[in-house]
Amino acid sequence: MSIRRMVKARGGATVAVAAVMVLTLAGCGGGDKPGDSPKPTEGKGQQGSSQAPVPNGSKAPTPVEVIATVKGQAGILLDLNSAVRDAGNFITVSGQIKNSGTEAFVETAAWRGEEPSASAASVAGATMVDRQGKKRYYVLRDTEGQCSCTTGLTRIGPGESVPFFAQFPAPPPSVNTVDFTIPTFATATIKISG
Repeated sequence: MSIRRMVKARGGATVAVAAVMVLTLAGCGGGDKPGDSPKPTEGKGQQGSSQAPVPNGSKAPTPVEVIATVKGQAGILLDLNSAVRDAGNFITVSGQIKNSGTEAFVETAAWRGEEPSASAASVAGATMVDRQGKKRYYVLRDTEGQCSCTTGLTRIGPGESVPFFAQFPAPPPSVNTVDFTIPTFATATIKISG
């Protein structure tokens, strides 16, 4: 058999093995009992929910802890859910931005901050302050100027909630509380976990 035919044969075998694996994995999911029909999910999923996903078998969603809530302009609220110290020596702050007003809210340029950034319509202007060490931390950015934060926040409808996150360099391990703010919102003092 020539090398050309051997390559074709091996290529065909690889495709066949891959197809068998896909079919096998497709049949492995679910775990539903015969006769059970899938149940519709409630709510808006991650975009509009302030509750954690429901694990199989649970009757009610688990509420997400809110460690701080601050007010912004035009009925916008900022619920902070966590500030986690990660192994990579950074802090991830996450939460929900909610429009409690009756009209759609269009993102303000102030949320992007004054620091040069390629991240439009974002929370790149968020800061974290270590009062103990007297240091201000800005949102991390990559080599192209993109923030390590939520982007694409252009419009929040009335009653809508959108999740957000922002990552910062970590203060020293001895620091366990920081002040967090996004321009136009009040400052929240939050506890770091992890």
